[in-house]
Amino acid sequence: MQIALLNLADDEGFPLLNSFWVMMWWFLWVLWFMLLFRVIGDIFRDDGLGGWGKAGWTAFVIVLPFLGIFVYLIARGRGMGERALARAQKQEREFRSYVRETAGPTSRAEELARLAGLKNDGDLTAEEYERAKAKVLDS
Repeated sequence: MQIALLNLADDEGFPLLNSFWVMMWWFLWVLWFMLLFRVIGDIFRDDGLGGWGKAGWTAFVIVLPFLGIFVYLIARGRGMGERALARAQKQEREFRSYVRETAGPTSRAEELARLAGLKNDGDLTAEEYERAKAKVLDS
């Protein structure tokens, strides 16, 4: 009786249970690989970890993958989120800086100040300055 109960998933009479077990193992397998790639990516992106530390953690994760991943999550798991947040904030700052530089002046006053600076430096003649000023004021 006990043997029959243990083999319910293999029995042809319970295909839904068998499908459930297959889906669960596939889900766990995919989850495992996502976790593995996330940990390896965190190891190589961490600027605070030296070369020997990166080599040691990588070897540990490759040689003993299950134990290595769990030990890494216990030892450095909190830092993973903090490092990811810091990286995202840095990328956001760089993006905003790039947009500001690319977009140029955002107001008429800034554009007129830029034109006045160009005229004072001698890069624009008086006629060019007046034309550009009229264009800015018309827009």
